[in-house]
Amino acid sequence: MVFPSLSVHTKKSYRLFAVDLLGFGKSPKPRDCMYTLRDHLQMIEKSVIDPFQLNSFHVVAHSMGCVIAVALAAKYSESVKSITLVAPPYFPSSKEGASLAALRQLAARRIWPPLLFGSALMSWYEHLGRCVCFLFCRNHKTWEQILKLLTRIRDLPFSVVDLTQHTHHSAWHTMHNIICGGAKLLDKYLDTLTISRVKIHIIQGNKDQVVPLECSYNMKMKAPYAELSIIPNADHKTVIFGREEEFTRNLENLLDSIDNRQED
Repeated sequence: MVFPSLSVHTKKSYRLFAVDLLGFGKSPKPRDCMYTLRDHLQMIEKSVIDPFQLNSFHVVAHSMGCVIAVALAAKYSESVKSITLVAPPYFPSSKEGASLAALRQLAARRIWPPLLFGSALMSWYEHLGRCVCFLFCRNHKTWEQILKLLTRIRDLPFSVVDLTQHTHHSAWHTMHNIICGGAKLLDKYLDTLTISRVKIHIIQGNKDQVVPLECSYNMKMKAPYAELSIIPNADHKTVIFGREEEFTRNLENLLDSIDNRQED
């Protein structure tokens, strides 16, 4: 779990939902879907917001999920209490365009770190990406069994298991339609959140090699009232993993402070 050390108070006071995005994890992976921002939002609405009749909630997201989270918060600006964005890939409007800037920065032809290599492979070398998905993603259960035998670990970390639970179709279209396509819409969504005074908390590690640190600073400039926390000696992954307890405590304090203030 991402939050293994939640307090008893939080468990009693909140209903927590960990969402597998459409096309990833255990969520459906339709072949006739283009995995647009609208598709992802509709999945969250149909699986979480509508069934549980959520009319007041907080949103927490990491990396690519931040784009979807900002869009969701803007759509439900009267219901969302706060939004916590961890390493948000935000690129302000420019002459070259936010979408092109996002593609060049987040899918550059690099072999390190591994996440950027994967993004480059899926974005620029489509046939190779399809081969990887065919060999590994399509047969992820077989590879999981092999990994369990080699490591003698019965319960593999979810971050390892979920890594291959997608298809090339879902990964490729999500990459282009969310990170690149959604980049040009973020300014509008942030304007909506600013007008609605939705509490925004931005977190990023100062050693992040996947999402440039300037993304968080630029988002802070776009939404000046947002709180920005730069975590020393943390990268794109360890900004959460390896410091789960600290991350959880800070998040709980944030939620309590907002809810207590609204009650007063």
